[in-house]
Amino acid sequence: MTEKQSQLNRQYNELGYFVVNDYFTQQELVALRDVVLKFHDAWIADNNTFYREEAFNSSVITGPQYLNDIDRMALFNFISSTKIMAMVKTVIPDTPAFMNTQLFFNPVNPNQKDFWHRDCQYDHDLDGQKMAINNTQVVHLRVPLFDELGMELVPGTHQRWDNEEELNVREEIKGSKSSDPLSLGKKIPLSAGDLLVFSADMIHRGLYGLDRLALDILVFDTKADFADYIDEQCLPSTKMMNELKNPSLFLNSQALKLQLSR
Repeated sequence: MTEKQSQLNRQYNELGYFVVNDYFTQQELVALRDVVLKFHDAWIADNNTFYREEAFNSSVITGPQYLNDIDRMALFNFISSTKIMAMVKTVIPDTPAFMNTQLFFNPVNPNQKDFWHRDCQYDHDLDGQKMAINNTQVVHLRVPLFDELGMELVPGTHQRWDNEEELNVREEIKGSKSSDPLSLGKKIPLSAGDLLVFSADMIHRGLYGLDRLALDILVFDTKADFADYIDEQCLPSTKMMNELKNPSLFLNSQALKLQLSR
């Protein structure tokens, strides 16, 4: 691990996130944007009512439903590139695995507000959430494709439980709403070409506005019990795997799925 990676690792462990500005070249960004917009346009056409009424993200961007094999390979090559893998290894040095991809955009519905959450709250009750933040966590690597307002995070909450204000807002109790401001929230503006790495289980929210379109790559430590979260259609085929320069991230996921099926 380089000195720069060690510095970012310390920041991630302490705060739950780090940002690398201007990490991707204009050429890399244009190529990625081209593929992602193909997916986005096709997904909107296929999910138009949902998109207009309540959607703010989509998933399985690397799957075969909306992209051909050439475009999927472009995404797999980006995800397993030296630049991405360097940042993955910064937070998960040993046997990281690929979980999925998500695409975040502005909701069409003007009544939708950005909301505070921990990703683990959608799978666990409060006791389960307390356990989740003490175990190996899922990591988001966010690549904004256009300049955006970015994210608002509560630093350090990847390793601690909510204070009273945070719990009231996140759970919408005692008259609070999940869109209410939090006193410890820190806004992280992002520009096209930046990379934000953050813990999925810290308290966070996306900020709607500008030309928000961000690709999130989700990875996790194979020591964690997340194999059933891997959607096999989002993994490369055997032929694709053989053509990738560094398929280790996907091979680790594939191995976990095989173990789960036995």
